Amino acid sequence: MAHEKNHDYHILPPSIWPLLGGLGGFIMLFGSVLWMPKQGGGPYMFLIGLALVLYVMYAWWADVVAESRVGDHTPVVRIGLRYGFIMFIMSEVMFFAAWFWSFFKHAMYPMGPMSPIQDGVWPPVGIETFDPWHLPLINTLILLCSGAAATWAHHALVHENNREDMKWGLILAVVLGAIFTVFQAYEYSHAAFGFGGNIYGANFFMATGFHGFHVFIGTIFLLVCLIRLQKGDFTPEKHIGFEAAAWYWHFVDVVWLFLFAAVYVWGG
Repeated sequence: MAHEKNHDYHILPPSIWPLLGGLGGFIMLFGSVLWMPKQGGGPYMFLIGLALVLYVMYAWWADVVAESRVGDHTPVVRIGLRYGFIMFIMSEVMFFAAWFWSFFKHAMYPMGPMSPIQDGVWPPVGIETFDPWHLPLINTLILLCSGAAATWAHHALVHENNREDMKWGLILAVVLGAIFTVFQAYEYSHAAFGFGGNIYGANFFMATGFHGFHVFIGTIFLLVCLIRLQKGDFTPEKHIGFEAAAWYWHFVDVVWLFLFAAVYVWGG
């Protein structure tokens, strides 16, 4: 009884993960700086830092999952976790807003190398853009279907407590997310323009490439939720991890709709 919790908060024990995470991030950044001028040891230091960051992510989140299983995630703690993830998604919104800003600025006010009046055309001369109504449209439908599958999984858990339907919804969402990634890689391999030498290619690959990276991360996020489901985690009342994954996946869906409309249709 002396150790019984009589409050709604989770008092965190001392943890080594923030220190190791910061150290891994510093090593990764320092290695990338050395890598740029092709000095010795740059890529190796970058990979060491990346490996340390990935390990910290795995171990720290494993601790969070363990805390939830022993009852440390009270209703008040779960509210805090939700607020924290909402703020993370808001930061992601601003990240993509920067790429949209750059794309729209150069599309509406194109500046040529010689004269903005003579050379200010968009897309730049010689750039053959993708037809938005072929593979980009297929990828849009794939990602929207994946989002619908994630919603099905969420509804099955929260409203029906049907773990079998949740499992198949997650499987479908993960498979469709992986297919999207494969199709986007195929699209990149057939691009008629490169990353360097023109602002259109730089904006296109940075915006769609970072979105593709988010799809890859979101697919792993949903796959982890599927593995946790198989281990008996998640109830209709306590499913913060899966809820965060679903929010993240729907955010990825919405960003892609804006990319499809702005970059592929309007910008092309």
